[in-house]
Amino acid sequence: MVLIGIQSTTLAVTAAITGIVLVVGALVIARLIGPHSYTKMKGEPYECGIPTRGESMSQFHVGYYLFAILFLMFDVETVFLFPWAAICKQIGTTALLAVGTFLVILILGLAYAWKKGALRWK
Repeated sequence: MVLIGIQSTTLAVTAAITGIVLVVGALVIARLIGPHSYTKMKGEPYECGIPTRGESMSQFHVGYYLFAILFLMFDVETVFLFPWAAICKQIGTTALLAVGTFLVILILGLAYAWKKGALRWK
């Protein structure tokens, strides 16, 4: 029993060390072989070849971000529901209850967003 715990711990530590070594190695190699010259022109932002006039930063209404987050939330919902619907007859009652719980949580999130006015365009 203890042997299984040691093997899985060794595997996890080995995977973590391998990941760290690969990332650090890639950064070091990129630093060594990458270009090192820097000029003022290279430091300027490139926007479609047209020089910017005035302040190039503009603020967007927070409604855009809320709408995008809500879209992603319900888009991910469909990604999780599609495989379930494809094998609906094979998985049984327990899976049906799990998916029902998932949908109830999402519907509660939608109701909360609706109540807070996140779905109203201002």
